[in-house]
Amino acid sequence: MHEEDDETLAEQALVEAIENQVEVDDPPAARATLNKLTLVGHPREESLHLMALVLAQAIRTMLREDRPFDRAWYEQALRALPDLPDDDSADA
Repeated sequence: MHEEDDETLAEQALVEAIENQVEVDDPPAARATLNKLTLVGHPREESLHLMALVLAQAIRTMLREDRPFDRAWYEQALRALPDLPDDDSADA
């Protein structure tokens, strides 16, 4: 049960981070992506979830490879949504 709770908390934290990025318009790709996804018919909650998946992948890669956050990759991956990046695309 604890693992499930941890996953829920992590997802909530990621969605909150995305909502904050949209609110402060940094990076601008966050607001642009949310607008694009909702305009083409994706519900807001689903759009935020997709964006959170991209943020999670960027953070995993940063931690796994002990390198700075790759903002350029992150923005490019956001703009490519609803197509999710490959699991290893952040490794490039």
